[in-house]
Amino acid sequence: MLDKLTSLFQRLFFVVAAILVVLAGLDWVIGLFGWTFSWLPYQPGRLFEFAAILIIFVIAILLRQIRDSLRK
Repeated sequence: MLDKLTSLFQRLFFVVAAILVVLAGLDWVIGLFGWTFSWLPYQPGRLFEFAAILIIFVIAILLRQIRDSLRK
């Protein structure tokens, strides 16, 4: 049960981080033309930071799974 839950969180965090990176990249590119996403409350750099935080959690969960599998 716990393995399924951690797998779900890994996938969810990774997908959300990927979406944040894509949104930040698009906002940065259209920012070169003087436009911006008005519905997005954060700057592209902040979105990259949020994505990095989520990826750090994914890496931590993966390292924990590796450690647990090596102990068996």
